[in-house]
Amino acid sequence: MGTEEQNEDFQRLHQLIAGADDVKGFLEGMTRYAAAALSRTAGSRIECAVTLHRRRRRATIAGSSDIAILLDGVEQSLGDGPCLEALQTLQPVLLADTDNDVRWPAYSRSLAAAGSRSVLGVPLDLGNDASAALNFFAADTGLFTRETIDEAAVFADMAGQALRLAVRIATADLLASDLKAAMESRTSIDLATGIIMEQDHCSQEEAFTKLHQASANRNEKLRDLAEEILRARTSAEQAASSTHFDM
Repeated sequence: MGTEEQNEDFQRLHQLIAGADDVKGFLEGMTRYAAAALSRTAGSRIECAVTLHRRRRRATIAGSSDIAILLDGVEQSLGDGPCLEALQTLQPVLLADTDNDVRWPAYSRSLAAAGSRSVLGVPLDLGNDASAALNFFAADTGLFTRETIDEAAVFADMAGQALRLAVRIATADLLASDLKAAMESRTSIDLATGIIMEQDHCSQEEAFTKLHQASANRNEKLRDLAEEILRARTSAEQAASSTHFDM
């Protein structure tokens, strides 16, 4: 894979991040793009799925097609195969021919029955908390040449970087959403405290204490009680405005 092609792939991965609604959407786009890229190099259709390993749990989380997800799921159910070995060794692992490879007999038989003759597992570097691997499937043998394997490894390196970025962005979005909710909650509590200060002619500290005590006595969340007070004040103001107009 030349420098220009690498730049194009990396730009495409970043476009996928920008265009995806969540990490899963990015992974689905990434596997489709990876499958198309290797299919061009191999000159024949290659499918791709991604497996995530985190906290002793493994799962197929996206694929270029339904058959890719199905084939990857076979390895997960058996608990043995090239993708899982790639996760352990952090090196590409090739099953070149299901008819001749004796390392995973049950897996090879299942693959052959599903129409896949060769598989390439390539690890993704995600840091310390998780690991992942791309699983490439071909209906024929001889498609995973040295050139194809090298391209898959380079793509996996870029995909790992892009996936780490996607996860950080998703985490930041979640934190921003939580912060926004917290700020909105704080605003409603502050406004409710102000209403109590006005009604009871007390300090802010005394008003907040009254609000907190009422929340505990009712076994109701502080924010919910605050919003209830705000709704009551709004209703009262609307009623007063309507009565004044009628007069």
